[in-house]
Amino acid sequence: MEMVETDKEKTDRQLNELLNELRVALPGAQVLLAFLLTAPFQAHFPRTTEFDRAVLFAAVVFTCAGVLLLMAPSVYHRVRWNEGGKEDVVRVGHRLFLAGTAALALGMFGAVFVVANFLFGLVWAIIGVAILLTLVTVTWYVLPLERGRDSRVLYTE
Repeated sequence: MEMVETDKEKTDRQLNELLNELRVALPGAQVLLAFLLTAPFQAHFPRTTEFDRAVLFAAVVFTCAGVLLLMAPSVYHRVRWNEGGKEDVVRVGHRLFLAGTAALALGMFGAVFVVANFLFGLVWAIIGVAILLTLVTVTWYVLPLERGRDSRVLYTE
């Protein structure tokens, strides 16, 4: 016999799932940010071009934005803790999570571009970023959206 969730149980489950997903995403984002913040202090950094430095700066900004956006649902939840409205926390947290992962992806692309350009040149940097852009687009957005549209997939929320 299948149990049916109440609206409250569904919201509680969705909030727990969101917070668990954030626990998975944040450590990787923080490690990337640490790498990006230490790169300028490495011995070979002066050999980078002005363009590489601008891309690295953009990568740092996007990665910081991603980390902040990924942390935001937890802070939002904590601020709203005694006010109720878990549905709002889940809805806003969901959007912040998606915005955070998008910003983080841009930061990753920038970091890979700078490293690949430094090590192998512009062509390989562009190829590397193009591969990553395709992978992120397909796995993070196209696949879940297409699976959601497939009427053969039984998915209950």
